[in-house]
Amino acid sequence: MAAPPCDSLRNVPAPVPRLHRPLRPFRLYVGLLAAILLSKVFEQIYPSAIPKTPLGILGHLMLIRTAAVAVIGMRGGTGAQYVFMPNRDEWLAGLKWFALMLPPVLTALWATGLWLPREHPPYWSLVPQFLGMLWVVALSEEFFFRGMLQNWLETGMGNRIAGLLVTSIMFGSAHLWFHGAFPNWRFVIVATVFGTFCGLAWREKRSVPTSMVTHALGATLYRVFFH
Repeated sequence: MAAPPCDSLRNVPAPVPRLHRPLRPFRLYVGLLAAILLSKVFEQIYPSAIPKTPLGILGHLMLIRTAAVAVIGMRGGTGAQYVFMPNRDEWLAGLKWFALMLPPVLTALWATGLWLPREHPPYWSLVPQFLGMLWVVALSEEFFFRGMLQNWLETGMGNRIAGLLVTSIMFGSAHLWFHGAFPNWRFVIVATVFGTFCGLAWREKRSVPTSMVTHALGATLYRVFFH
């Protein structure tokens, strides 16, 4: 079956979440996706001949598209969007929540002892880092955590704040392996605060591209200016 064009999914009316569907198969599916990513199997499938130029991102990109088509086109019952380019309002809203996020996230970095700024930040990498974050990391994580998980939890729990907090904690917990220091509880705290503002960005427009912008800006800031 041919996959629908990604950009066309923005214009499809979002169906009401159907939470009565059995969630066990979906949990197994999400667990399978997580296992694939954590196993780093794509680095083995796509070896790179150029140092520090991983080609595993090719598999990551295809996995994102395949998973999105499976969830939106086959399972249905989500209000999630899967688009590459935010519109003007989404850029502005995402930028606003990025600015609001900075004080608490930077405070969390300092409080957890993770305030480790680079002496010589690679400014040249700002644009490529941002584009990579926006269209790979932020696209996949915001689609699943905000477009699907937070969307379903808010509806199922009947409480938007509870749905936001639970999703943010789960997002933070997904970073237990960050920097290879398992369990990295300190970064879990920072990621939970970070995820809360991504969730607030998503709530403003009910739009994955909005939280993608917030996520990509924050992650780029950390990657370029901190160890």
